[in-house]
Amino acid sequence: MIYKYLFFVLVFLTSSQIISQEDFFEPSTTVGGYGELHFNRATKNDNSTNKLDFHRFVLFYGHQWTEKWSFKSEVELEHNFVSGDNGELELEQAYIDYHHATWFGFQAGVILPSIGLLNEYHEPPLFFGVERPTYAKYIVPTTWFGNGIAFYGQHSNFDYRLTIMEGLNAEKISQGKGIRSARIKGFKPKADQFLYNLRLNYLGINGLKVGTSLSFTNAMGDSINNSVTLIEVHIKYVYNQLHLVGEFGNIGYGEGELKSSRGYYVDLGYNFGKLLKTTTKVIPFIRYTNYNTAASTLQGGDSEKKYNKTKWMLGFVVLPISEVVFKFDYSELEVELSKIKTKHLNFGVGYMF
Repeated sequence: MIYKYLFFVLVFLTSSQIISQEDFFEPSTTVGGYGELHFNRATKNDNSTNKLDFHRFVLFYGHQWTEKWSFKSEVELEHNFVSGDNGELELEQAYIDYHHATWFGFQAGVILPSIGLLNEYHEPPLFFGVERPTYAKYIVPTTWFGNGIAFYGQHSNFDYRLTIMEGLNAEKISQGKGIRSARIKGFKPKADQFLYNLRLNYLGINGLKVGTSLSFTNAMGDSINNSVTLIEVHIKYVYNQLHLVGEFGNIGYGEGELKSSRGYYVDLGYNFGKLLKTTTKVIPFIRYTNYNTAASTLQGGDSEKKYNKTKWMLGFVVLPISEVVFKFDYSELEVELSKIKTKHLNFGVGYMF
């Protein structure tokens, strides 16, 4: 008999908690954002150029209707203003989010596919280097966004996400830029072919994120179509004060002269803030990058060397608080075919809130 009473008590307490949560939930609106100012000096063949650029100004706007239903958006202004072909104003995110439970939720609107480490999380304090890694520009063209839906969740030690969104413009795929210019960015895309993106991360070890993603689309153009398959793997591991980051990606093309694009980068850094007995993070780092937007072509030979670029970088980041960062880096980029080297000296400051 006592078990029956205990059962009814548990039901009553659980019901009361649910009612209480619903009764006391208040809709809320949030504003956030990030931005970054860059000084860039590039030297090639003894000729130097200097540039001072407020590269990005981004505002987030979100609204929570209930505990399960919310809206999230992101508007970005690049290079201070928009005039003709100069500067960009983009709606990078604008979606309804339904979070049913830890294991399942969905989004619909302007969304980001889950490819690599930076495409979804690219605020300046979250990555080394003044500029985003060149791998994240030419292999995984961050920021990549478009119109579509996504299903996501987490179970046990695994985090997963399936995205179905607008595809690519086959006319804009090129040996020099891969798929970067083929993104449609939500501007009246055709709904005949979609991009399918599936990502899986393992999070079972403290400080470790390791995962992979597979993306496929039949890119369409006015006169040509081209199947595109992107496979990538990524790792981010923070152990004590040691930081290890790495990504590798390969894009395969079904038609045309270009057969594949490929690249990777590895970051290694160490936070000396604790040794200096300060809460400020001071992280020197090194990076090695190789990427080739024409890694394999029908012609072969020099056409595969023309865009094969190797880059090494030394730098450091200073975070007085986790939302503010000061950056410095020096790098040298070399093109395999021409053997021409470009030296880069960059300073930057960034924030997020």
